[in-house]
Formats: sequence, C-alpha cells, structure tokens
Amino acid sequence: MATETNKAVELSTKAKAYNGIDRNAWIFGWNPQQELWNGRLAMIGFISYVLWDLAGYSLVRDVLHLVR
Repeated sequence: MATETNKAVELSTKAKAYNGIDRNAWIFGWNPQQELWNGRLAMIGFISYVLWDLAGYSLVRDVLHLVR
C-alpha cells in the first residue's frame, strides 16, 4: 500500500486566460477578457429584462399591441 504525502499546492490569485493576463481584467480591444465581460453584461441584461417583464412591464407585448 503506497502512502501519498500531501503537497502544498500554490494557487494563483489570478485566473489566467489564453493570453496570460488576468481573465477578469478590463482590457480594451478584441481579447478573451472582453468576451467574458460581454457575456457577463449580456446575462445581467437578460435577467433584468426577464424580471422587468415578470413585473408587468413588457416591451415586447407593448410593441405587439402597436402592430395590431
């Protein structure tokens, strides 16, 4: 029976992206960091609209009433 020793694992405080820079950094331009921020902001916008719609203020419903 082999015994394994617990080795201390050094964890980085920064999560590295493909270009070796902190993936949460706000860097201007076309890079992996901006793709992450774009997705995060899109999710916030989508959830905000769903909550707004559930509260009774539906932009889609209002536009469809104008079309009729």
